[in-house]
Amino acid sequence: MRKTKRVTITDIAALAGVSKATASLVLNGRGKELRVAQETRQRVLSLAQQHHYQPSIHARLLREDRSHTLGLVVPEITNHGFAAFSHELENLCREAGLQLLISCTDENASQESVVVNNLVSRQVDGLIVASSMLNDADYLKLSEQLPVVLFDRHMNSTPLPLVITDAVTPTADLVERLARANPDEIYFLGGQSRLSPTKDRLAGFTQGLERAGVALRPEWIIHGNYHPSSGYEMFAALCAKLGRPPKALFTAACGLLEGVLRYMSQHHLLQSDIHIASFDDHYLYDSLSLSIDTVEQNIPRLAYDCFDLITQLIEGNEPTELQRILPATLRLRNERLKNTAPGQAG
Repeated sequence: MRKTKRVTITDIAALAGVSKATASLVLNGRGKELRVAQETRQRVLSLAQQHHYQPSIHARLLREDRSHTLGLVVPEITNHGFAAFSHELENLCREAGLQLLISCTDENASQESVVVNNLVSRQVDGLIVASSMLNDADYLKLSEQLPVVLFDRHMNSTPLPLVITDAVTPTADLVERLARANPDEIYFLGGQSRLSPTKDRLAGFTQGLERAGVALRPEWIIHGNYHPSSGYEMFAALCAKLGRPPKALFTAACGLLEGVLRYMSQHHLLQSDIHIASFDDHYLYDSLSLSIDTVEQNIPRLAYDCFDLITQLIEGNEPTELQRILPATLRLRNERLKNTAPGQAG
């Protein structure tokens, strides 16, 4: 098999019959400024295009002391929310001439340390992280070397730059409506209890019940992890325990609801009277016969604020707001909930 060879600036210079220095001037856009003949400039550029020449990013890094690369660390790229966020962030990076490198941790703190070290070794200019760690010690130390922005998850009282969605307020609003319509049975399916998204969404769930005058029962709270398989297993166990689907259910994330819906589809429960609400929205919910009410995050705004923070920090600027908490909105599909405003009886 013929071994491939990357075309270098030396190759282009030889093909054009000019020195490497002349080829470099032309390819760096300084040929006209330094009076390289137009015919020579055209010949060099034409050969570069013909042979698909690309300048070395390593040489550029040495010249500029920048890699023009950002690192993104997420727990699970197949999660709808993280996938949508990654897509939005990648678009912003591309428009700015930056490369985005994405790594997944599978909610494993040890693996997170490995992927972060790998990104740092690749000379990324900054990191955006949805961390599975319980404290910010490692990232505080790392922030002395390069900018770090946390998103989606927060660690108590961290001084690090941060962009999250307010989960407590909209969850309380949605659950209050849900509780007024279904006051005698509402279950909460959450991820790992140690993670801030779970804590915040459970806090909103509890507040919503209190505002509706519904007493929380301990057995209503069920924890697993944020993989769809966990949602499936928790819901299956709950249905087996009750001998029927629950009357009302709140899932703390889109992935958990995915598992619930898979179980319901397999067991022909999509036409049942269960009332489902969830944190995170998905466009496919509009296509279901089952009405699902959700808390919808503003993913484009979440990605933009992370990008704005990290690029300002890379440039050495001091952003006006280092920690940003974004609002969310309710997507009400169930007519009964639309007509049940907070503070009103169902």
